[in-house]
Amino acid sequence: MGLSDMAKPKTLRTPQFNRVPKVTLDFWLIKLLAVTMGETAADYLAVNMGLGLTATSVIMAAVLVAALALQFRQKRYVPWSYWLAVVLISVVGTLVTDNMVDNFGIALTTSTIFFTVALAVTFAAWYASERTLSIHTVFTNRREAFYWLAILFTFALGTAAGDLVSEQFGLGYLNTGILFGMIIGSLTFGCFFLGLDPILAFWLAYIFTRPLGASLGDFLSQPHEYGGLNLGTTLTSVIFLGLIAATVVYMTLSHDGDETLLER
Repeated sequence: MGLSDMAKPKTLRTPQFNRVPKVTLDFWLIKLLAVTMGETAADYLAVNMGLGLTATSVIMAAVLVAALALQFRQKRYVPWSYWLAVVLISVVGTLVTDNMVDNFGIALTTSTIFFTVALAVTFAAWYASERTLSIHTVFTNRREAFYWLAILFTFALGTAAGDLVSEQFGLGYLNTGILFGMIIGSLTFGCFFLGLDPILAFWLAYIFTRPLGASLGDFLSQPHEYGGLNLGTTLTSVIFLGLIAATVVYMTLSHDGDETLLER
């Protein structure tokens, strides 16, 4: 090696980590728990604590912004901060739809169509910018911003669609949950056995777990006369919060460091 070669500075590669967890069974479990709690927690804060829909929305939106700022600082997947953001965005997504329907008088059909279009536009902009919608390569701030915006719209859309089917179409909470559960089962079968594109299957399943979880939350918490088990929003929220915390602890202990390593 000559002196000229020794004088050349070495270029170090900057390691980058995927900021989204691997899609495993515990991923879907905690996601379902989070969306179920999002439904009941929103009702608990607005109704049981007497904050009202508007005040609850402002407070939870501020808390969500703080949680997302913390999440963006991680630069990698950290279970507790990631799932904290998911739980909060689930609550806010529910509140966004509830505000449109209750405060602004927008029909559930209209809000369902609106969030479908908003989500489609988000995916189109994401793909145009990054040429992929895969969650396995979310390692830049821009990709993560697209990711969380899409997550927000999936929660809002799922809330609107779930309420539309269970309340306006009169299917009821339990039957609505069964319906969306069957849809998710069909997507899973299509992905593993019929060659359905895995990215498409993931996002469709992600959307439909929201009304599944919302229907489950309403079924557990709502009074008997509305087709529920009358556990109440307080008890239901506490139960699911405990399950979420236990699952996050498990994920932290057993999956620490299993992110996909990427390089510039």
